Amino acid sequence: MGQPVVAVVGRPNVGKSTFFNYLAGRRIAIVDDLPGVTRDRLYAEVKWLDRSFTLIDTGGIEPESQDDLLRSMRSQAEAAVQMSDAILFMVDLKSGLQPQDADIADMLRRSGKPVVLAVNKCDQPGEAPAGLYEFYRLGLGEPMAVSSTHALGMGEVLDRLVAAFTDADVPAEQEDRIHVAIVGRPNVGKSSLLNVLSGEDRAIVSDVAGTTRDAIDSLVENDYGRFLFIDTAGMRRKARIDDAIERYSVLRSIAAIERADVVLLMVDCAEGISEQDSKIAGLAHNQGKATIIVLNKWDLVAKNGRSREDYIRSVRNQLSFMEYAPVLFTSVLTGQQIQELYPLIVKVYNMASQRVTTGVLNDVIADLQSRVQAPSYKGRRLKISYATQVSVKPPTFVLFVNSTQLLHFSYERYIENQLRRRFDFEGTPIRLLLRDKRKDDPPNRASQKRRPSSK
Repeated sequence: MGQPVVAVVGRPNVGKSTFFNYLAGRRIAIVDDLPGVTRDRLYAEVKWLDRSFTLIDTGGIEPESQDDLLRSMRSQAEAAVQMSDAILFMVDLKSGLQPQDADIADMLRRSGKPVVLAVNKCDQPGEAPAGLYEFYRLGLGEPMAVSSTHALGMGEVLDRLVAAFTDADVPAEQEDRIHVAIVGRPNVGKSSLLNVLSGEDRAIVSDVAGTTRDAIDSLVENDYGRFLFIDTAGMRRKARIDDAIERYSVLRSIAAIERADVVLLMVDCAEGISEQDSKIAGLAHNQGKATIIVLNKWDLVAKNGRSREDYIRSVRNQLSFMEYAPVLFTSVLTGQQIQELYPLIVKVYNMASQRVTTGVLNDVIADLQSRVQAPSYKGRRLKISYATQVSVKPPTFVLFVNSTQLLHFSYERYIENQLRRRFDFEGTPIRLLLRDKRKDDPPNRASQKRRPSSK
């Protein structure tokens, strides 16, 4: 499942961005900007203790303002609240409790989301200031004293946030579904595909409210299994994202990819692969998601004897980092090959979930090294002494080597291609992690000859 989302909201000038910048800039643990949709630092990935979450910065809320800019900022914040798992509501100790704070508190209560109330600008360490207690009147529980400027109280607030969205995690009984995100540029047929998939040849279909991400997910159960389809808004280029609300719809698409086990990348055949298609594909690839490239509107493309092969070649050239993804030519309008998606989704999901036993893996590693030696560098050559699979979705392998500096990218590609060919990892990326061999590491299994059977 994807990471929880935390929105930071409050009136203008209460210190929200200072709080956000501290977490994103001071690197409490792991902090990275998510793949870009806007040039402003709108969101960041934060890790606190053993939990990661996406932190969203929002403009200040003026509930009653008729100013166009302030109304837009309010709409941004409301959109962020709708897609969040938990909310950090920030108020200002120095200005005291304001009527706007009460209005915002009412809005947050109606959202039904867990809220952590942080009273900023408590700049003196020690006992809580007397002014802190008036914020109990907001009815949002215990106000927490923080100082974004001096980094006071940050750990306590983060503890409270993590506890809030941990309680809202997805129940275990929902994990038997394959989560499928349908992504792509606007108007390529994503919603139409969802309607066909959930409306034809089905056993059980129901709408499930996306409780934390302001989306409608469709649960489908049929002979192939149980699927939770996640429809998303179209993702456009940065320069075309003028409406701030659409920025959050794109962030919802990114969150949908995080939630997914399998990503359906929909492409308009009539328009071909665009730069934005490549960026969306990159999001799925970088997050290690099994992916199927769905070429829609194939019925509108002029055909000749080489059309399909030429188109596949073009797709592979433009999405060269995703050669593992199967390509399916479809037409949502005519229903062409739509139902073939189900077995393909199951296949790539199973490949992404596949585990290879350590013994078999090391036999393969030894064999591929004997067939093709690694390139030498300054008189030294890479030697893989041991390998083991450490995780799935995507399949991730650790290679114990004599020196991590000796792996050439061409040999890394060779290893990956061989693992794909031997174990049929269709539709899923593969991760290779290198580790320098030490005395206390596992024995040199890959270079050992197989002992003869005692029989």
